[in-house]
Amino acid sequence: MAEIKDPENTILMELKGGTVTIELLPDVAPKHAERMKELARAGAYDNVAFHRVIEGFMAQTGDVANGNMEKDFNIRMAGTGGSELPDLPAEFSKLPHDRGTLGAARSANPNSANSQFFINFKDNHFLNGQYTVYGRVVSGMEHVDAITRGEPPASPDRMISVKVAADA
Repeated sequence: MAEIKDPENTILMELKGGTVTIELLPDVAPKHAERMKELARAGAYDNVAFHRVIEGFMAQTGDVANGNMEKDFNIRMAGTGGSELPDLPAEFSKLPHDRGTLGAARSANPNSANSQFFINFKDNHFLNGQYTVYGRVVSGMEHVDAITRGEPPASPDRMISVKVAADA
């Protein structure tokens, strides 16, 4: 596991294969980093499905309204919701969408990101300047690479638990 330099801005995401350590980037996207910590601390991301996983592109998750596989789960609805918190304004930066970066998922409106996010499987620079980058995987990317593919996957994988390292 990676050395954790800033436990308050580090996310520990438990997947079926093991722990994914994510360094949040509050200096680049403070509102998005804060939202992820708030939802993680509330347990909102626990048991949420990866509802859109495209080979050679990215794995998307984080629909806390419709993605919880332990609570009235319907894969057809997963990906259509967010949290009860207000949408976030875009926090675009010069950081590229490289392999392992977290991007804020949103609708066509750049200021519509809420709880959903994606992890890039490869460098996806065509997304640069269009989606907020607010974190990066620092260890455990092999577990992300193993997530079941599909739009939606026939039997989706889930985030078993998501915690802020300072609380773990």
